Amino acid sequence: MASHIPALPLPDAPRTDSVFSVLSGFHSLDSNVPGLSKVILNKLNMKDYGEYRATVEGKAKTISFRNYKEMFKKMEETFEFCTSCNTLPENLCEGRTLKRCVKCLNVYYCTKECQRKDWPQHKKVCKKLRLVAIDRLVEWMMFTGDLPFPTEKWSKSAAEVKNWDDWLPMQGDLTPRLDAILSGTNMEKLWQNASRPRPDDSDLHQSLWRIQSEFLSRVLSVGMAVQQFGLDPYAKPLTIHIAGVSHNETMGARLTDYDELNNMFPGHQGIEIVMVGPELVDGPIARPPLRAFGPSQSVYISAFKGLYHQFWEDMIEKEEATKPDLVVGFHPGFHANPGLIEGWLPTLLLLRDLNVPTCFTLYSDKELERSLQILLELEVHIKDSGPNPFASQKPEQVQSTPNKTPVHCNSHYIRFQGLLPQEDLEESGVDN
Repeated sequence: MASHIPALPLPDAPRTDSVFSVLSGFHSLDSNVPGLSKVILNKLNMKDYGEYRATVEGKAKTISFRNYKEMFKKMEETFEFCTSCNTLPENLCEGRTLKRCVKCLNVYYCTKECQRKDWPQHKKVCKKLRLVAIDRLVEWMMFTGDLPFPTEKWSKSAAEVKNWDDWLPMQGDLTPRLDAILSGTNMEKLWQNASRPRPDDSDLHQSLWRIQSEFLSRVLSVGMAVQQFGLDPYAKPLTIHIAGVSHNETMGARLTDYDELNNMFPGHQGIEIVMVGPELVDGPIARPPLRAFGPSQSVYISAFKGLYHQFWEDMIEKEEATKPDLVVGFHPGFHANPGLIEGWLPTLLLLRDLNVPTCFTLYSDKELERSLQILLELEVHIKDSGPNPFASQKPEQVQSTPNKTPVHCNSHYIRFQGLLPQEDLEESGVDN
């Protein structure tokens, strides 16, 4: 039965056989970036990240669930540790169990004393963590095929759609589409087997929209970058590379995932999306990039497993793939620790020296600040940066420290191209 049960989404995990060391996940956590914690590895009986990666990619047979209830229970257990003192369930005295906050149903405590001690911090995020707890279950709808729900053709030009407030009215009343998911068998199955009561329909409507927004956030961020760089998809076909992808973007990915670009740029000359990253998960998109222009008025998705600068050497320089008009990176994370910047450095220098238009998204203003500092040190010409008008509406819990303020995917962006002009180098005091 396990093979028929769609897996729940899991937090990100770095590789063990490259510069993305096993420590990267924990450094990322400390930098307020959601990531994989030891709790998940322990609860799923995995010895290291390599085993986790194999499971995510469907190559491991160590995890199987007898039924949905067991699956949801196991996944909830990965969040079970005392938020105040970090005690795990197996380290409690005999007969004692962790108790969940009755308001958010998201964080756990080993004693009332720990809960009282933690309340001044937890009360600041308790309401938002309640949404996190709902979303991480409802997100399963992405793997059952219930989400994303269909979108409508745009009644405005791309230049007129500047944020979610402009996009939503073009969709009309979302209620029938949301109700169809709420009344479906998968939603019923979810709350029959989840370890918490079913929220009311209003909460579920909002949760479905937040998860839909995260899916569309990537696509609309790409479209925003196309416009900001002045690229014209009506004048010629565009090739867009997504660098540094992981299982977050590719587990369960479909060939239609970027079709919102057809609504954004109706009648375009053809758009190719090439997803490149060492943590890419095999699936329908894992097919060779185009060597020539693809069909007009359609989006073609392909993928390459490896670091981006390796992809450039192995594919682009050998003319096995087309040079990009734009490179986008979702949460590159190179600000988090030396291991990640080591992996990204050849790619950043390549993009800089070849003058490739590039846009990165980030989780928070702190990540934005640190990333800008690194790029400035690399003498990269930063065009602009700031809050992303198409940020995901779904809050993300920082795994190891739930009482940190939740972050949002693609909440900020940096747009850069080429080398910092000489006069700017002198004004900024960058030492050549």
